[in-house]
Amino acid sequence: MEIESVQCECCGLKEDCTQEYISQVKDNFDGKWLCGLCSEAVRDEVSRGKNNKTFGMEEAVKAHMSFCGKFKSNPAVRVADGMRQMLRRRSADLAASSPSSSSSSSSSSSSSKKYSRSARTKLY
Repeated sequence: MEIESVQCECCGLKEDCTQEYISQVKDNFDGKWLCGLCSEAVRDEVSRGKNNKTFGMEEAVKAHMSFCGKFKSNPAVRVADGMRQMLRRRSADLAASSPSSSSSSSSSSSSSKKYSRSARTKLY
């Protein structure tokens, strides 16, 4: 069982997989290798298209490749950007609730202590 490195033709994510698995994925997606996330997105698009009879597998793969092409960058950077956005929202939520929690009971002050470290953490 030989392991090969393969790159998603949509998002560019690289994975190490067996040749058998690579062949199975390519068989499912018109000869293109897709990572797990992209393959799920394409399958979802196909299942939605069955209701409208507009999207077959080939059309769904092309549509998803076009979508990914608009945002093509290193997948790890995109994950980090998503985490940064989530942390910023969480920090904003905590900052917005901070004045009301200072006048509450000691249980809420212990919860604000729980998050005080993340409030000082540099997000970018």
